[in-house]
Amino acid sequence: MKITFTYKKLEKLANDDRKMLKELGKIRATIFRRRLTQLEDASNLEEVRYLPGNFHELKNDRRGQWACDLDQPYRLVFTPHENPIPTNKDSQYIWIEITGVEVIEIINYHKER
Repeated sequence: MKITFTYKKLEKLANDDRKMLKELGKIRATIFRRRLTQLEDASNLEEVRYLPGNFHELKNDRRGQWACDLDQPYRLVFTPHENPIPTNKDSQYIWIEITGVEVIEIINYHKER
């Protein structure tokens, strides 16, 4: 899958292992790299759905976004490149038709509440 980044700072972090290690720490950096590799190696979002990392759709005010686990409680949050996001007749997202994502942030979104 094609991966883009909402913010240049996050893109630079993803492409510089030393900077990633310095800013995220060894554990989070290692998992972040693993999640990016999983996404890059997949043809579509369905291929990562059941991999370790708990790739899942978000709800409520984050509807249209996906997340996967980094080190608890941090998540990698991303959105599909497809606009509009493909849905079936029941308004469920069609993961197999999503072939690119844009990484938005690394966050503990449960802390927001």
